Amino acid sequence: MTDPESTTVSSSVRRDVGVVIVAAGSGSRTGSSELKQFRWVAGKPMLLHSVQTFQDRPDVGTVVAVLPKQYAGDPPPWLFQCDLERLLISAGGRERGDSVRNGLEDLAPDVEIVVIHDAARPLVTAATIDAVITAARGGTPAIAAVPVVDTLKRVDADGRIVATVDREQMWRAQTPQAFPRAIIDDVYRRARERNIHATDDAALCEQFGISVVVVPGSERGMKITTEADFVRAEALSMLRE
Repeated sequence: MTDPESTTVSSSVRRDVGVVIVAAGSGSRTGSSELKQFRWVAGKPMLLHSVQTFQDRPDVGTVVAVLPKQYAGDPPPWLFQCDLERLLISAGGRERGDSVRNGLEDLAPDVEIVVIHDAARPLVTAATIDAVITAARGGTPAIAAVPVVDTLKRVDADGRIVATVDREQMWRAQTPQAFPRAIIDDVYRRARERNIHATDDAALCEQFGISVVVVPGSERGMKITTEADFVRAEALSMLRE
């Protein structure tokens, strides 16, 4: 039975957060013919993890799932296990940035905070999501990241070590990444005008001199890239957050 008090609290929260989940890649590095973002891991399809996790937040008004073009018009049926009133499907573009831009364009005008997340990170924690959104609400773009703990080596084309890199200020970037709406819209507009591409959204901000902070992510925020990563993700899903 639903607690009337909790329903009242939830309904009073402004749904001013829009989420763009990038799930338009081919996933070719896993070596499987099935799209990586549609494969099951830790009990459900990878993409479904992220959509449901974000929709668990009462301040999220819309989650835009950006799918490969051939699936945008006919999404997998399990995706409709989500809150359909807060789910939109968008078609991916040629590059990751094109997919993000398509997702941004589908967000409603009343969205004030934008969160961008890669579907390949299905085990993102609620605490990590909360941390990046809190920072963005304060006016500062923020990304989840974890400090580098391994010794880093720079090598040449032949695999010879050229130098040891100081890891003191090195972090491994993750998603989600959260931004005030006006900032990320402007960044993507300028990036398109100048034909600038980047591997993540924070890097585009850096291109235009916009400060971005890191908040502590977690190993559960790992990116599934290879077949071995599916095994690792299954193991991590068994651990308490």
